[in-house]
Parts: sequence; C-alpha cells; structure tokens
Amino acid sequence: MTEQQFQVEPAFAALFPHCVIGTIVVRGLDNSRHGAECAALLEHEAGSAARRLGDADIATHSAVVPWREAYRMFGVKPAKFRSSIENLLRSARAGTVRSINPLVDLYNAVSLRYMLPCGGEDLGAVRGPIVLTRAVGNEHFVPLGATDEQPPQPGEVIYRDDIGVICRCWNWREADRTKLTTATTDAFLCIEGIPPVGELEVHAACGELAGLVRRYLGGETEIRLSSGVAAP
Repeated sequence: MTEQQFQVEPAFAALFPHCVIGTIVVRGLDNSRHGAECAALLEHEAGSAARRLGDADIATHSAVVPWREAYRMFGVKPAKFRSSIENLLRSARAGTVRSINPLVDLYNAVSLRYMLPCGGEDLGAVRGPIVLTRAVGNEHFVPLGATDEQPPQPGEVIYRDDIGVICRCWNWREADRTKLTTATTDAFLCIEGIPPVGELEVHAACGELAGLVRRYLGGETEIRLSSGVAAP
C-alpha cells in the first residue's frame, strides 16, 4: 500500500478538519506466533485500564466524550453506536476483554494503553484504496461475525474499499470480509485521534504498535500520519 492507497475524502475532511489518522502498513508478518505473549500483554493493559477508570462514568470519560460528540456530528446515537475505544474500555472494566489473535491483541493493548481507537484490516482482502469518507447509504457491508448485510446510514463516517464498507460508524464495527486472522501476512492498521488528541499522541501510539508488531510477529512496518485535510 502506498500513500495514495489511503485516502481522506473531502466529505469527511469538511466535518473533521482537525482529526489525525495514523496508519501502519505491515508486510510479511507471521500472525500465528507468540500468541501467549500477545494475549498476556493485552490482559495486562486491560487490567491497567480498569484500574485507571475506577468507578468513573465511562460515557463522560475524557477519552470517550470527543468520540460521542463526533458520532453525533454525523447523525448517529453514540449510546447505540459506541466507538471502539468506549466498547473496549467498558469490556476492560467488566473483565471481558478476550484474546482474538496476536495482531488484534497487540492493537487492542495499545488502544487501551493510549485510550485511542485502533483497528486493522487484512490487506489481502482489500480491493483498491482504503477511503475514509461519508456513506451514500447503499454500500455493501457485512459486519464481523455475521452473514447478513447491514448497509450504513446516509452520511455515516465509513472506511471503504472498491467492494464496500470495511468499517462502519468510523470505528464502531468492522467488516467480516477484511478481518485479521492468523493467516494474515499483510495488514493495514490505524490509530485515530480527534481534538484534544493531536499528532504527538497518535504518532507515539503508532510507533509503539509498530515496534510490538515487529518484535512479536516480524515483518516490515511503515507509519504515516494523515490530517483531516482531503487528499488532492
């Protein structure tokens, strides 16, 4: 994937001009090794996040409020469509964060450490560029673990490729088609920040995730930051 293969469209940039999207392209990883170590790291970060949360109301937590406001801006109810970081923090406090596979465990661990949304796609299943945009409303989408189509709402923030949506409601639900598995060798990972989070925090999180991937799963990594300015 080249820089031109991740695109931020004007429809998104106009609504969120100050967001920062950190992307990590990984080539040649082995997602079948060091499963126990990656799962242990995730468990450690889940416990740490739960302790930091304490009894705080997650809906009003400083890491969650900006995402709830962002979801309202593109017309969805944040109590129904929760951002990935809100869902992950709720799971951490409930003690229900579970290991999925090494690469997913690593990005969830980093997500919890930095309290930023993280996601990932199998590049072998992606067709064409990955585009961050707003939905027309008729795009193809089958959510992770499902078989029935659930297209996005018009105006909803989505990641898509040439086939359809690969993540709905910005970072709420990923597509089954492009999910990361133990057979994944090439991956697209992203870490998202909206004010007050800026480039420094997103870049630090990307650097840590890239380092963990190389350490445990091998492969080569390339980090890029994209602001809310649309691609030319």
